[in-house]
Amino acid sequence: MAPANDPVPCLLVDDLDENLVALEALLRRDGLTFLKAHSGEEALELLLRHDVALALLDVQMPGMDGFELAEFMRASERTRHVPIIFLTAGTADAGRRFRGYEAGAVDFIQKPLEADILRSKAEVFFDLFRQRQQIVSQRDELAILTQAQQSVDRRKNEFLAVLGHELRNPIAALGAGLDLIERRNDAAAAAAVREQMRRHVRHLSRLVEDLLDISRIDQGKISLRKERVRLQEALAFTTETLGHMIEAARHRLEVDVPAEPIWLEADYARLVQIVSNLLSNAVKYTPEGREIGLAVRPAGEFVAIEVSDTGLGIPEDKQAAIFDIFTQVHDAEDRAEEGLGIGLALVKQLVELHQGTIRLKRSTPGEGSVFEVRLPRLPADDEPA
Repeated sequence: MAPANDPVPCLLVDDLDENLVALEALLRRDGLTFLKAHSGEEALELLLRHDVALALLDVQMPGMDGFELAEFMRASERTRHVPIIFLTAGTADAGRRFRGYEAGAVDFIQKPLEADILRSKAEVFFDLFRQRQQIVSQRDELAILTQAQQSVDRRKNEFLAVLGHELRNPIAALGAGLDLIERRNDAAAAAAVREQMRRHVRHLSRLVEDLLDISRIDQGKISLRKERVRLQEALAFTTETLGHMIEAARHRLEVDVPAEPIWLEADYARLVQIVSNLLSNAVKYTPEGREIGLAVRPAGEFVAIEVSDTGLGIPEDKQAAIFDIFTQVHDAEDRAEEGLGIGLALVKQLVELHQGTIRLKRSTPGEGSVFEVRLPRLPADDEPA
């Protein structure tokens, strides 16, 4: 069925051109479109391609007459529910009327036609057709919404499973650490256990921050404190902060950043968070001892920041959803214990708050990924001297 805002189609069938022209003139108004046929065979061809709100059939036509056409329509699943009004200049005896209703007609109108009566009867079926269009449209919209909600629910369930996995490990480790400290008097061993417990406490703190960020994204409460920022300074701080993680994974970080200062109107902390999330993902999902990259290049009124890796890559069937908040790209057991995997959703939110864009430039499973962030840069006359 056509979309609800499309014109309502009406089929006119008569072997005489002047009758078709007269019928169209009588019914013509905004919101209607007319399909005209000179024979039953031509009408059937039109009905194979179009849904119609009403069929007005002349009874007396050479070859296939109106009754035969109606019988063909009733025999087809596609057209059996199309309302039919017969128009005839012949004698309207009881036998002819009975044959017409038996063939599926909803009405039988004698020529010469009374314009007001025909228009009134036709309008009933046009309104019914519009209502069916609206119902079908609402049904389709509801199906789409239902499917989307099911997808969200499924991702939430996966997220909760990951959350349970992430929380259980550090909590169990903290409990075991306390038990060891209580049972041992060895100061050196206790110090090592306390250090392990501190790492797990930091991990729990990271999980709590992730959960808070989820709440902020859902409620639209993430805000920026913008200032004039030199991009190189923010990137240097980010790579320094992640240095221990990069070294622990024995990665080589290739940095390609212009020496000439690039100035942005940005939230320094959130800018660091954007790049840090992308770089930490590159570290996490790249096997030990490989290369990751950070590159910057001017792009007109914007600056492009690219973070690349040579790691696991993203499966093609998950690439379209990687910025959705509950999407997990890799299984929980394949991920390092570094948060809940909401980083890309948060990064997208932060980039857009800076009037920028982020995209997965390319990704191949087993070969790695490249993410590109574009942020508006300050014009040259706004840059500090």
